[in-house]
Parts: sequence; C-alpha cells; structure tokens
Amino acid sequence: MPEFLSRGTGGFFKGKDPNVSITELETNWVKNTCVVYIGKAGTTLRKRLNQYLKFGNGQNIGHWGGRYIWQIKNSGNLLLCWKPTPDEDPEAIETALIARFKKQHGRHRPFANLKD
Repeated sequence: MPEFLSRGTGGFFKGKDPNVSITELETNWVKNTCVVYIGKAGTTLRKRLNQYLKFGNGQNIGHWGGRYIWQIKNSGNLLLCWKPTPDEDPEAIETALIARFKKQHGRHRPFANLKD
C-alpha cells in the first residue's frame, strides 16, 4: 500500500478539486499489480502525456482522468508505459485492457481508472 497525500499535486481544472479522501484512495488501491492507470490518447501520445504531466504539476489542464495518481506520495517516481496502436481504435484498446485487468484482479479496475 503506498502512502497517500490528502492534497495531491493535480490542478484544479475549471475550479474542480481533483483530490479525494485517503479512505477513497485506499479503497480503490489494487494489491499485487504494478498497473495503476490505463488511459488512451485521443490526440498524439506526446500531447496527451504532456497534458497529464502538466495536470500532475498543478496546472489547470483538462486532464481529469487518472487524477488519483497525483495523490500518491512520490508519484513522480512512477513509470509511464505505452503501447502504440496506430491502426486500432484507442477507445476499444483502452476498454479491452481494462476488461483484461478486471478479469485478472477480481473485477477491480486499475487504481486510478474511475470507469470501465
């Protein structure tokens, strides 16, 4: 179980507080996995990762997905991985990866995925 911050580093996009309670974070944590979030890039990967990282650094960027990551103490030490899917629908790939994760982890989504 990682250490969680009551106030993470995520930006307040459109005035919305990205932080949730530590209890919520602990409830969503999935043990025995190194995958904490599965996302897709509806734009270029470079642009989407840039948005995600800027949001994590407190900027008011429209990247609400995966926001729980920024309440993990030392979240900057996490590794980012990606899978190029040039000829596939990003939405379908994301859905399939989350479904596979859920099958392997007792129907739990990855920690920072709030929807299937």
